[in-house]
Amino acid sequence: MPITLKIVTPERVVYEKEIQQVSVPTTTGEITILANHIPLISTLAAGELKILDQAGEHLIAVAGGAIEVRPGNDVIILADNAERAEEIDIARAEEARKRAEAEMQKAKQAEDIDFAKLQAIMERELNRVRVGKKYRKLP
Repeated sequence: MPITLKIVTPERVVYEKEIQQVSVPTTTGEITILANHIPLISTLAAGELKILDQAGEHLIAVAGGAIEVRPGNDVIILADNAERAEEIDIARAEEARKRAEAEMQKAKQAEDIDFAKLQAIMERELNRVRVGKKYRKLP
């Protein structure tokens, strides 16, 4: 029995298809959703979302959000940020990570910088690089 998966960000629908399973990074650890999973609501962590459908495995980099598993094999993911591995521009993500790292170095002298925000940016960009490289099988 297939699962209906929908992944949505504030900007767009990233993925909407029938699947066999999805592995999701949550703040309490990775979970895998199979057909007839119990209803569930959880918070997403930054990480790699793995989808298995008829065409094979697909990777999506996610950064924050929520997942809801509904009765009837419906799974909804509301992500703060989600990007398919094949869409990730690794060079751009590396540059964004370097900029965030440089901002954190500058922030050590300043008092009004939001370290949590900079850390979240770095985490998101590192995750994008990791998922993009894994998709392309790069070192």
